[in-house]
Amino acid sequence: MSGQGRGPMDGVRVVDLSIALSGPWAVGIMTDQGASVIKVEAPGIGDIGRWVGVAHSGISAMAQMANRGKRSLAVNLRLEEGQQIVRRLVSEADVFVQNFRPGVIERLGLSYESLVEENPDLIYVSISGFGNEGPYRDKSAYDPVVQAYGGLAACQADVETGAPQLLYQVAADKVTALTASQGIAAALFARERGAGGQHLEIPMLDAVVNFVWADAAGNEVLRDSDGSQPSSFSHGQRLWRFKDGWGIAAPVSDDDFAGICRALGVEGWDAPEVKTIAARRQNPVVMGAMMEKIYAAAESFTVKDAIERLEAEKAPCGVVLSPGELVDDPHAQAVGLFVDSQHPVLGSIRQPRPPVRFEKTPASLGGPAPTVGQQTDEILEEIGLGPQIARLREAGVVA
Repeated sequence: MSGQGRGPMDGVRVVDLSIALSGPWAVGIMTDQGASVIKVEAPGIGDIGRWVGVAHSGISAMAQMANRGKRSLAVNLRLEEGQQIVRRLVSEADVFVQNFRPGVIERLGLSYESLVEENPDLIYVSISGFGNEGPYRDKSAYDPVVQAYGGLAACQADVETGAPQLLYQVAADKVTALTASQGIAAALFARERGAGGQHLEIPMLDAVVNFVWADAAGNEVLRDSDGSQPSSFSHGQRLWRFKDGWGIAAPVSDDDFAGICRALGVEGWDAPEVKTIAARRQNPVVMGAMMEKIYAAAESFTVKDAIERLEAEKAPCGVVLSPGELVDDPHAQAVGLFVDSQHPVLGSIRQPRPPVRFEKTPASLGGPAPTVGQQTDEILEEIGLGPQIARLREAGVVA
């Protein structure tokens, strides 16, 4: 499954104590980019993310996506000797990642202050729901909770009823993971320039709020706005129904708008009230009526005919595809978007390739996600505890 060449994170050593998706996927991105990762898990059930969604033999599809290429060490962190094993690993690591609630990692004897004493160059990453301060500090914060607090649910409100809606995916976790991955890379870069190690605190709420406000909080960003437009310029955007399926076109620029109307046979696009983007902004009622004409016209075409007509006008457009349908899309197949492989436990698996195409330091999909503690003995041997493996296992320190 691995590609040729060394990824941009080659040589970076990570100890990953995180669970679910926000931490594991952040580190998983680094794994695909060449980092060497030890995933520390509790004996038995391991990372709770192993059991979320479609799963088989203790490895879910989500766990495979987030933990491929990592090695698993099953260790009991409630025991002092288990904590010492992790401290030993971290003493030679570049990055340490945890996403426990504030206070938990300190009780486990693995706080930033304690670990940085032995490894001052360590990049220590703390992911939490609401951060280490404030009245929500100790709240449990699974994905839907942060979606609600951070504005994602409100932004997805039903146009007709106003009822807020969750995204049907763990969007808050994924936004946080991407934020964390970028932050870790930035911290490693700063360290290379002499800044040394540092503590990164990444609240999920902060990550989601930044994501939302980039385009969906216009009136909140521009406090002197008259409020005549929705805060999100995507408010009310909807998919288009065709005769035999669904699609979308984006009438943003003047040429796009004109081309879409011509493609679907909708007249009136050259009227002064809607011909330019400025006019369309100033005349939302007239523009709304035009969009209703476009939606109605779309229903008279098949998906194939509509897309062909829209593409002939060079209008930005696309069809609605499920993940399963995308696999068979001609573009996805032509560019090799998906990679098939065999997992020793899961059997045949399919995953999207790493999204960043590095010219000189190519990323590649990591190998199979490990079972809980699959590499425990191997890792203990590497840190000089080979002769003690039997005793540690008998004492319940490792598994």
